[in-house]
Amino acid sequence: MRWFLIPVSIIFRFIVFLRNKLFDWGLLKSKSYTLPIIAIGNITVGGTGKTPHAEYLLNWMEQNYRILLLSRGYKRKTKGFFEVKTESSVAQAGDEPLQMKQKFPAIRVVVDEKRVHAIDTLLNDTNPPELILLDDAFQHRYVNPGLKILLIDYHRPINHDYMLPAGNLREPAKNSKRADILIVTKCPLTMLPFEYHKLSEELKKTPNQELFFTSVTYGDVKAVFENDSIPNIPILTNSEVLVVTGIANPKPFYHWIEEMGARLHTMVFPDHHTFTDLDCQKMSELYLRIPGKINCIITTEKDAMRMRSADVAPFLKMLPIYYIPITIQFLNEGEEKFKNRIVRYLNENIS
Repeated sequence: MRWFLIPVSIIFRFIVFLRNKLFDWGLLKSKSYTLPIIAIGNITVGGTGKTPHAEYLLNWMEQNYRILLLSRGYKRKTKGFFEVKTESSVAQAGDEPLQMKQKFPAIRVVVDEKRVHAIDTLLNDTNPPELILLDDAFQHRYVNPGLKILLIDYHRPINHDYMLPAGNLREPAKNSKRADILIVTKCPLTMLPFEYHKLSEELKKTPNQELFFTSVTYGDVKAVFENDSIPNIPILTNSEVLVVTGIANPKPFYHWIEEMGARLHTMVFPDHHTFTDLDCQKMSELYLRIPGKINCIITTEKDAMRMRSADVAPFLKMLPIYYIPITIQFLNEGEEKFKNRIVRYLNENIS
């Protein structure tokens, strides 16, 4: 099937090439700011780990800087500038911005599909931010960030992929040269020295780029809803679980649950899926189909956020649903070097 889509990919590649050239030539305007702006993004469709990496930066920097997270708010129902509150809904804010606001309530989170408009609005605020973190913004060239972080999935190397729709690339792999920092995400904890070298060679980074490697760390199982009728947190070893996911690439999540000793039954939805009454009915039916065998329902943190905000939340509360939060871990002693790179940029740009 991929070979039939390659002609369409060639057309898409030309459109992306032309758009980037229009920015390079100045025919499409890219606005720079004296305010430090860090952009984090990818050139692969979905599933590179933007949210946990953004949360890592927020968690690390919130004590020292007046930081604001700016996102387009993918799949939200609102339009224009919207400041996210902890009590906002997924429909108003989008699942990822709302998740980060609820995890970091002291940090301002704003969504706006026009990032230049949002930044101009914020700079005229009575209490403007000292630093803006642009989420999912590597292709959003109307803003010229001072520091660009590009995430690359270890399991989906960009140098061996095709442009959409034949492959997963939003733009050619060579455009990774626009980034200041490259992070290979979802790496195995047991990576050997030759693998670091091999990946570095394949990515063909420039002398001015810095390369880091991170792995996913899974936290403790938590209940999606605080409900006295829900059983205690389950032990996954030797259990049988229904895994419900609406994310771009659930395979690593499945693998981790299997490594914990659980046997999986899966329900797969599209990325950023909005749960409906019919979804809940199917979930409940599958859960109850084999009485006594399926111990619980497990989902991702991002899916849990959408479940809580969905109109069907009261119905879902009757089911034993749990989620597993994730964080990132730097490998190869890269964390201190990464932080030093960020601090150096901020020291040079925060007055």
